[in-house]
Amino acid sequence: MKPPSAATRRHLPTSPFKPPPPAPPVEVFTLDDQVSHDRYGLGRVIGVEDEAVLIDFGSRQERITTPYAKLIKL
Repeated sequence: MKPPSAATRRHLPTSPFKPPPPAPPVEVFTLDDQVSHDRYGLGRVIGVEDEAVLIDFGSRQERITTPYAKLIKL
């Protein structure tokens, strides 16, 4: 007997079980963007990488990786 595969099942619009909501889009940062972080405070983007941003918070520099949960662009 073959086990059922959840990936091959289709979602019916009348189903009471809704599919998970799509993931929110990843925020895009550019050089010199002003940002706010819940832990480190106000800062400025000084470097952008594929999966991370480098931010200068004045007294320290931090590399923050995606999904940027506590980082807000101002």
